[in-house]
Amino acid sequence: MTEIIIAGIGQTAVGEHWDVGLRKLAYHAMHTAIEDAGGLKPQSLFVGNMLAPNLSRQAHLGALLADFAGLRFDYAQHSAGIEAVTIEAAGASGGAALRQGYLAVKSGMVDTALVVGVEKFTDQVGAGVEEALATAADSDFESVQGMTTTAQADLITKRYMHEHNVPVDGFAGFALTAHANGAGNPNAMFQKAIKPETYAKSGEPLNMFDIAPNADGAAALVLTRRDLLPSNWPHPLVKIAGSATASDTLALHDRKDMLYFEAAQLSAGRAIKQAEITLDHIDLFEYHDSYSIYAALALESVGFAIRGQGWKLAAEGQIALNGRIPCATMGGLKARGFPGGAAGVYQAVEAVQQLRGQVEANQVADAKYALIQSLGGPASTAVSHILERIN
Repeated sequence: MTEIIIAGIGQTAVGEHWDVGLRKLAYHAMHTAIEDAGGLKPQSLFVGNMLAPNLSRQAHLGALLADFAGLRFDYAQHSAGIEAVTIEAAGASGGAALRQGYLAVKSGMVDTALVVGVEKFTDQVGAGVEEALATAADSDFESVQGMTTTAQADLITKRYMHEHNVPVDGFAGFALTAHANGAGNPNAMFQKAIKPETYAKSGEPLNMFDIAPNADGAAALVLTRRDLLPSNWPHPLVKIAGSATASDTLALHDRKDMLYFEAAQLSAGRAIKQAEITLDHIDLFEYHDSYSIYAALALESVGFAIRGQGWKLAAEGQIALNGRIPCATMGGLKARGFPGGAAGVYQAVEAVQQLRGQVEANQVADAKYALIQSLGGPASTAVSHILERIN
């Protein structure tokens, strides 16, 4: 079996980069990843992006970034520019781009692939951002009625709390865990832990600590086959042991059960089966906590908790770094920040750092298997990967 190795990783700090353009953000991450991979030259570039046509007035990112990164046509060597395309799947765009890069190398058609996720929220402010985010929902039946992504998450939260008798501070554990872990991540937007009373003062869920902040950022990965690595490779090897995606209805009202993320369950189950492991082998879970309720539903849908009990894992400290299933180990979307289409690539970069043993204060002890999962909307798209340290 061909082993697909994540040979290089790169990322920018997540935040408000008012003075840095989209292409420069992406270039920094790409350049760092290629350097980390020992200079491996990619034949394909897969760009994960959610909103550049809306927020940055820029489409065709594949060609733009390949050009800016110097991967275009080389007239001196008479070599053509690399294959370069943009992958869009709302908030799951980064995860989807990683999957396409994985499939390209796994198929044997590509030796080395470069995956980059990038988003530039600060190219717009105010209502323009909400309008852009709303394009990820069903335009005819949700967005046109004024439904925003946050309003939708709030409705799901209230329904979940009603059906499962969740106390008013029941979701606090997700925010507390994320911010505690963000304090140890130099690339996080928020690097300060919060106290339970701080969460309580922010009102009932959905409050500001239940919502991940939109942010600018870029993260990148270099994928290749194990046999193409130099013999003196300096890093612990991390491979993609499983990769799967699944989709559900775009409109929430079309679901048979709006409090269960079926696509999350299917994609995670398929990736775990490919890796030939069980859920008990997973040492850390990077879930898509754009909203606290999504983290709770992901824990339940994937199988770490039974229905209506996902919030308890956070409340009881089971998702802490030393808990039963560490989650959001570098702050997650909540504390690291939510860089749109780059979020899934950040998850992979952070999971690789964990498996390489490179995160110091946030290190999950003896981590061998990581599950990362990106969601587009309320799991209308779910992309899951199993990463494994193999030496």
